[in-house]
Amino acid sequence: MSTLGLFRFPAPLTRVCLVPWGLRLCEKLPLLSPGTMATPVQAAGKKDCPTLLSLNEHELEEQFVKGHGPGGQATNKTSNCVVLRHVPSGIVVKCHQTRSVDQNRKLARRILQEKVDVFYNGENSLVCREKREAEKRKQERKKRAKETLEKKKLLKEQWESSKSAQRGLQVLTQRTC
Repeated sequence: MSTLGLFRFPAPLTRVCLVPWGLRLCEKLPLLSPGTMATPVQAAGKKDCPTLLSLNEHELEEQFVKGHGPGGQATNKTSNCVVLRHVPSGIVVKCHQTRSVDQNRKLARRILQEKVDVFYNGENSLVCREKREAEKRKQERKKRAKETLEKKKLLKEQWESSKSAQRGLQVLTQRTC
């Protein structure tokens, strides 16, 4: 799987600046300062999923910039677009999904948390596991659909062969009469 595939999110939600030059996704940087504890945080809206690491506020740089996109003057003149940067990893998230700064801040933090998880855990991250599970479900649905189609073709062939056999019997009975 390419590293760019790990950072794909809906376009209006985020813009990502990849890691500093010379770093790879497989290299693990120290997420927390020495002596600090990691507190796990639950994934957004999912109770039974594994937890994500919390982000320390002193490791984040937050900026509010003017909005963009449709909405005219109300969007283009207000500074409700949140740009959040995780300093240790260099990951940048830009969120302008709603008109509310508070909601955009929460969304940006949640998205950044998932991206940091992908950065540090790679293939074992929550996002990658969900992506693999979704792909597996898609393959299973595809397989079931193919089997159903094969069954339909087989039934159609059997019906047509029985129909032609009945015609042959009708022809034979008409000749004997």
